[in-house]
Amino acid sequence: MAWLTAATALLTTLGAAPAGASGEWQKAGVDARGGISGLAYEGRTGDGAGVHLLVVHDNKGVGQQRLSRITHREDSDLIAPITWDGPEPVDLEAIEAIPGVPGQYLALTSRGIVYRLEVTGSTATVIDYSPLPSIGEGDDFESLALVARNGKLAALRADRGAGADRPATLYTAPLTFASWGRPLFGAVTRRAYTAVYPTDDGTRHISDISVTGSGRIIVSSAADAGDDGPFDSAIGDAGRVTVSADGRVRVTLAAPRTVLGTFRQYKVEAVECLPGTADAVLGTDDENLGGYLRSMPFCRT
Repeated sequence: MAWLTAATALLTTLGAAPAGASGEWQKAGVDARGGISGLAYEGRTGDGAGVHLLVVHDNKGVGQQRLSRITHREDSDLIAPITWDGPEPVDLEAIEAIPGVPGQYLALTSRGIVYRLEVTGSTATVIDYSPLPSIGEGDDFESLALVARNGKLAALRADRGAGADRPATLYTAPLTFASWGRPLFGAVTRRAYTAVYPTDDGTRHISDISVTGSGRIIVSSAADAGDDGPFDSAIGDAGRVTVSADGRVRVTLAAPRTVLGTFRQYKVEAVECLPGTADAVLGTDDENLGGYLRSMPFCRT
């Protein structure tokens, strides 16, 4: 009931707030339970002027909100809760649409448990869930991207890393699905990745991943000094990914790595390139300060 009351108030607030267009931050969560940990493109609004996005929250308590839907337009953003039907995850950090399977998504927790979901209206039903393969010691995941090329699928995810002594580890693998729905990952490859910015002691070198239509890998990086900040973030061009006709996945890291934008006082944990456009939607999880949303043209091919 408390969540429904807060959600109703937030709908009113967001509907009357300034535009969430390029260059502006739009409030999308009022406290630590409403931060944006991951985004997935769901589709265009009926009039084509906005987009529907699924949002995962990194809540850990029983009955707390795990998933919401944001309708993002240039003149307003609306958020509504989605009911989670199935075993509750702990600390969801990323979500991604399954290419070619409308209404179905993979959501990932920080410890590497992946959930296959079917979203119908305001309900997300768990089809299956399982641990990722090849989880390294101390891995803490905040990112997931799925790529479809040549009739094959690949998955990218990363241990976020922590400061100068622990770069992010970018994992890639072919992806298929069992007949009952469970994701099956092929041979896993690993690449170390260090963010150009920020460079704080606790920098999360990869806090999310998105891939453009041409295969460019766009990543967010973030620094977090505590639940009240200060925060710092950047979006970078990390390289390219290809998937061959026989399903082989290859990542080529950018050299030199390019910073596309920096965002002081915000902790960007979600980046989603919108299909058919140059736009990326960015989401923040600013802990006690809530969450924010904005669009930026970072996904040019």
